[in-house]
Amino acid sequence: MFVPMKTADRQRRAAIVLGLILAWCPCVLALVPALDVSQYAHASWKISEGFSEGIIRSIAQTADGYLWLGTEFGLLRFDGVRAVPWEPPLGQHLPSGDIRSLQGARGGRLWIGTISGLASWKDRELTHYPELDGQTIEALLEDREGTIWVAGWATSTGRLCSIQNGNIQCYGEDGRFGSGVTPLYEDRGGNLWAGAMTGVWRWKPGPPKLYPMPNRAQRIQALLESDDGALLIAQHTGITKLRN
Repeated sequence: MFVPMKTADRQRRAAIVLGLILAWCPCVLALVPALDVSQYAHASWKISEGFSEGIIRSIAQTADGYLWLGTEFGLLRFDGVRAVPWEPPLGQHLPSGDIRSLQGARGGRLWIGTISGLASWKDRELTHYPELDGQTIEALLEDREGTIWVAGWATSTGRLCSIQNGNIQCYGEDGRFGSGVTPLYEDRGGNLWAGAMTGVWRWKPGPPKLYPMPNRAQRIQALLESDDGALLIAQHTGITKLRN
């Protein structure tokens, strides 16, 4: 005869079984130190197999989980299996099909930097920013306050722009960045750094401050914070460290 088990008895038995399972199972590690990286399963998608028509210059992820790939021939949306060319709504277009930088914002908007201007995509709506027409958008960054920063490059005068709540403000018309800004970086203290042809700028907080580089003819390729809090500045010939 089947006798129903009381709720308290079921809970006690479940707790005992769970305890036995936890005592028996070995610790789970994210990676097994004894394995070589070649022993892990991996997949690759190659240009030669039709994955993309051109070089992939930038990658970003939006809140819906999709990866977006910026190439010299357009924008691709990747779901982990297939890369599908993205097409704007009928009658609209990006400033250029040559994508240079991407940024997935926390609110779900995808920022798209091209060789000749800036656009963004959200809720099936494409937004164009004419203030940056003619600028090559070298870098995009969302800071901890949700402001989007845009690094622009031009043969004449480059710009650094901030976009917040739909309002855009640009700097650089006075030539302070030279031909433009390349990398952007926000350090753990909330300082925003911008690498320009005139040197490295600490843009905020406080009044912007310029740190000239020893070789001003070389473009700054990347910025990164070291373990001791210093700023690492990568150029073609090497790395410079800025302390304090």
